[in-house]
Amino acid sequence: MANIATNIPTSPLRDGWKKFTAALERGIERHSQVTSRRNRIEELESKSDEELQSMGIRREDITYHVFKDLFYA
Repeated sequence: MANIATNIPTSPLRDGWKKFTAALERGIERHSQVTSRRNRIEELESKSDEELQSMGIRREDITYHVFKDLFYA
């Protein structure tokens, strides 16, 4: 049985394309995260003070509430 080496060199074009598509995927993912958080803030800001209070959120803490998973305090 013969061993066949598969040392096929990668082309700079292929490497560049992989980097480009990976960056594009990260950008799209980041955009969807930001859009989702912005929508959540708008949703909470549209609620009355009584609704927010029943949820345990103060109006001035809406942004903190939406982004609190990104910060360690």
